[in-house]
Amino acid sequence: MGLLIFLMVGVLLAGFGVAMFMRKRNIHLWLASYLRQDWRARPPPGKTRHLMFCFVDHYEPMWARPTYATECARVQRWRDEYPKLCAPFKDADGRSPIHSFFYPEEEYRPEHLEKLVELCRMGLGEIEIHLHHEDDTEAGLREKLKRFTQMLVDRHDALPVDPVTKQPLWSFIHGNWALDNSHPEGLGCGVDHELVILREEGCYADYTLPAAPDPCQTRTINQIYYAKDQPHGRKSHDSGTRVQVGGTPEGDLMILQGPLGFMKHSRKWGLLPRIENGDVRVNQKPTPERIDDWVSTGIHVEGRPEWIFVKIYTHGTQEHDMDTLLGEPMRKAYEHLHQHYNDGTDWKLHYVSAREMYNIVKAAEAGLDGEPGQYRDHVIARPGYQPQTAHAQEAHRA
Repeated sequence: MGLLIFLMVGVLLAGFGVAMFMRKRNIHLWLASYLRQDWRARPPPGKTRHLMFCFVDHYEPMWARPTYATECARVQRWRDEYPKLCAPFKDADGRSPIHSFFYPEEEYRPEHLEKLVELCRMGLGEIEIHLHHEDDTEAGLREKLKRFTQMLVDRHDALPVDPVTKQPLWSFIHGNWALDNSHPEGLGCGVDHELVILREEGCYADYTLPAAPDPCQTRTINQIYYAKDQPHGRKSHDSGTRVQVGGTPEGDLMILQGPLGFMKHSRKWGLLPRIENGDVRVNQKPTPERIDDWVSTGIHVEGRPEWIFVKIYTHGTQEHDMDTLLGEPMRKAYEHLHQHYNDGTDWKLHYVSAREMYNIVKAAEAGLDGEPGQYRDHVIARPGYQPQTAHAQEAHRA
């Protein structure tokens, strides 16, 4: 009897420990969705599968408030080393890897942007919008977005513009994960109806998620969907309507999520599986096992399961992670992608920017078929990235 009681107490304590761990890591927010696995679908037998690989970056040169010299060194290292990393690799369309730099409005320096624009001219990058804001208002948010996006157009030719309205067009990552004021304590945003504001100011898609283990994580995971803004409530993107072949937009903003689940090959204390959220850094290297898990998650437009979208992310200016992002671990990751997902028969690999990923999603939604790489500019055109003087002359003629 004493042994039985001891075992029961042990089970209860273990269960309590697991529950506390899950609560601390906010797993309870999305575990039910993970267990349902309702985003998965089998691809048609015998049909070539296409992997769209998108690497987005919360690119913050002023991270941890460094000296100006450190800021410049961070950006210069990307300018110098990223082309060398990408040079050996070409996807099924003959394209090199491409990095989407989501640059923070509050960290703008023209000299940093120009270094990134040089990478964009090489076809190795594109510029998008990142924003940290606290206790903001609708007027304040609109002012920041208008000013920054127009500056990127006027000074750097770094965003596409609507051909009719001339409004800058862009995708978005919210700083501190708090899209649509989603933090339970109201931190990191302040604007409840943010989705509508983003759309009206030119945003066509959001790339913030997954946020786990942060409490801003949504219960919807591993999906591409439209979120409908609830004007009197936070976290309107907690759920939405999946993008599907032959469907129509049914919301205010498209949400494109990266993979979220559990690492099968890494466990805390050797027991509890760690969260797999697509984050790449020195202690979360892009190993072959992780890459295979990202692909097997199977994020796709409903009705087109043979087109798989893998969106991973990083914070690319943090020194302790740069050896991973610009060195041997990432080189080995690209080698694995080419060896296992680019044979031309079972798989074709396509390196895509955030903008290109959105365009291919929209092509699938429209029912277009064939090679997804041909739809990179389907809806939103690529910016020109012209030198400033040439761009100014072109704008004057327009």
